[in-house]
Amino acid sequence: MTDRLPDRTWLIALAAALWGTDGLLRKPLSGQLSASTVVFWEHLIAVLVLLPWLPSALRAFREASWRQRGALLAIGAGASAVATAMFTEAMKLGDPITPLVLQKLQPVVALVAATLLLGERLRPGYWTFAVPALAGAWLMAFADPLDVHLRAVVAALLAIGAAVLWAIGTVLGRLVSIDMRSQDVMVLRFAIGLPASAVVLGWQGSPVGITLDQLWPLIGLALIPGLLSLALYYVGLRSTAAARATVAELAFPATAAVIGVLALGGTLSATQWLGLVVIAGSVTALGLRERSSSPVVAAPPVPERA
Repeated sequence: MTDRLPDRTWLIALAAALWGTDGLLRKPLSGQLSASTVVFWEHLIAVLVLLPWLPSALRAFREASWRQRGALLAIGAGASAVATAMFTEAMKLGDPITPLVLQKLQPVVALVAATLLLGERLRPGYWTFAVPALAGAWLMAFADPLDVHLRAVVAALLAIGAAVLWAIGTVLGRLVSIDMRSQDVMVLRFAIGLPASAVVLGWQGSPVGITLDQLWPLIGLALIPGLLSLALYYVGLRSTAAARATVAELAFPATAAVIGVLALGGTLSATQWLGLVVIAGSVTALGLRERSSSPVVAAPPVPERA
């Protein structure tokens, strides 16, 4: 039987909008702590809060298939720990807006990953939307796209790397959410991400210690754009196709860009505004096309959970 659950694209968008508040807390912390320290504490706080649900999640992991276990490990280590560290470092090196807006590349990457991992088939018209989005990303990455400096390149590459890992995490999350409870997926994401973030912390030689003043924003970071948003996200992802979910996630950079300008003192050059418009137009058109009678991605039916 095919999946008859109601579409919850709106819930994905709400979760992504909560992610957009991330910069309010992450940007100040990125100036005080290393990226790996911030990410380690995010995961540690989340795991402490989720301890009562950890035994159930671990049982679900043991009962999962090898493919699902691999997906969960990739989500926890890659999409949760490494991607968040890359994004935090991008915020530290660059301005407060560009790393956020570059997350608009996620739909392009996620659709390719969905083709490879979920059997979704790309039709030729897909590239009509993908190519302008990539061009817009270049414009968005640099205040002057013809005057590129190394610092800006590194920040942009880190942000794009985070976008790629998060996009793959969306597809893998959809893969495991079909058969596993959303609660277990979320708990395992943080439980696997904690040792992975500790490895990154040790590899970079970053300090573990923080001050009491730094603890409170870290708690807020872990609980609001972290736990609360992911709880909503994985509930929505169970009944939302990857192609639609990744478009709904654009509420993240859209909200974050507004917050960056209004609250973090960020600015955009004329070409960056142009890039933002091009990216937003491309991915919005892609999302509308996916809801039409002739989508550019053909998705196989999803079986109901037993």
